Amino acid sequence: MYRDRLPQLEGGLFITDGGIETTLIYHRGLELPAFAAFDLLKDDAGTEELRRYYVPYALLAREHGVGLVLESPTWRANPDWAAEIGYSLDELDSLNRKAIALMEELRTEYAGRAPIVISGCVGPQSDGYNPESMLSAAEAETYHSTQIGTFADTAADMVTAITMTYAEEAIGVARAAAKAGLPSAISFTVETDGRLPNGQALGEAIEQVDSETGAAPAYYMINCAHPNHFEDVLERADSWVGRIGGLRANASAKSHAELDEATELDEGDPVDLGARHGALKHRLPGVTVLGGCCGTDDRHVAAICTAWRAERSPART
Repeated sequence: MYRDRLPQLEGGLFITDGGIETTLIYHRGLELPAFAAFDLLKDDAGTEELRRYYVPYALLAREHGVGLVLESPTWRANPDWAAEIGYSLDELDSLNRKAIALMEELRTEYAGRAPIVISGCVGPQSDGYNPESMLSAAEAETYHSTQIGTFADTAADMVTAITMTYAEEAIGVARAAAKAGLPSAISFTVETDGRLPNGQALGEAIEQVDSETGAAPAYYMINCAHPNHFEDVLERADSWVGRIGGLRANASAKSHAELDEATELDEGDPVDLGARHGALKHRLPGVTVLGGCCGTDDRHVAAICTAWRAERSPART
């Protein structure tokens, strides 16, 4: 529906969901092998759990009169992770298709005046905090073409690569999406110093991806980090900041290492998280998509949306 003209690039506010895996595990008591939400699609009961997860965000978007990006539950649905869980490539293809079909059903059911965009979620080939292996850009393009090729044959409007930890993998995803005819968004994660896990500065990573792909990504995002981890690196004087179109922050201010060791969910303070987002609005004039990551749920996204809308828009120059 929107492959040739993503509505979030035309202004207006969109929300997306929060921390799907942490919500399903800690709030719903579900088991997700290898943190893989797509595993729930294997049967009707699991699919219904996923439907129930997305509904509050659809209602929230309707309540606030904003657009919605339905991000498919496929962050782990790529070949290596699927094999670890026990799925064949044919089964993986089927589950990725089923994920987008579920997003289609939700779009139809909750269609309103504001656009609803379906995004095929792509996750990293290795660990999302500390990758054990790093692909070259060419290897990443080949690797991610499996999942992205499936999305291209569905109703997905775009691809969003979530929790990218180094530029080369992001380059591969962007190239694979472009070849498949899908617009892409690249979302990097950063450590408490605002740098990617491999030590590269966020701005340098964005500039490298743009340079090596002809600025193929429609926009960039930051996810799986608390605002106080990256707020200091967002200087509006830097041109790359204008390429950031979305935020999906963690509820917790803990580092990735601390979160890995935690045995309980740190939900943070939704109101404080919202306020921190509102304070960033003037530094991020290109942001139109707001959601959450680890530890967040619809309460956090509601607070973020409310605070963002309460801030006056930065002056256009």
